[in-house]
Amino acid sequence: MTGRTARPPRADARANEDKLLAAAAAAFARDGAGATLKQIAKDAGVGIGTLYRRFPSREQLVDATYRYETARLATRPAPLLAELPADRALRTWMSEVLDYLATKHGMADTLGALLRDDANLGSQTRRQLTDAVEEFRAAGTAGGLIREGIPSPDILTALAGVTLAAGADHQREQAERLLDLLMDGLTRTTGWRAG
Repeated sequence: MTGRTARPPRADARANEDKLLAAAAAAFARDGAGATLKQIAKDAGVGIGTLYRRFPSREQLVDATYRYETARLATRPAPLLAELPADRALRTWMSEVLDYLATKHGMADTLGALLRDDANLGSQTRRQLTDAVEEFRAAGTAGGLIREGIPSPDILTALAGVTLAAGADHQREQAERLLDLLMDGLTRTTGWRAG
């Protein structure tokens, strides 16, 4: 036997990475720019060395966290549509977008530089989120719950408008009310209300 240690199985490495990225997303949403790598590693239940082996710099962690959270949000339509009618699934997803933005705000300084350096990153994010909206829109129009003729990019733009107008943590209640107004415009019935 040599003095070298075997690499962990790929599944273990992936599980550790997922734990780190989920912990990073929570830390950036909670602590903003004050989130520390040491606390992120602790929250993920791994050592700081594990974090640094996978993400040697804060910038790499921010980049990976942003991509991870975007991908997670983009894959939410199928499970939400399996549980809820399309209009309620879309409204639930919109609230999840608010949580996603809290994470983005916590990484704003570093993320801004990453988005400037990688022109494709922003367009890739828009494409993923537009595709997610399209899943909800298609299911909703097929089921008679969402009005026809509203393009998915327009729905995403309206959602972005809500987050620009009321995207701060202290505006969450207002943002939720604005999302209800947006749903009123998207659904076939008037007076739509969540739950």
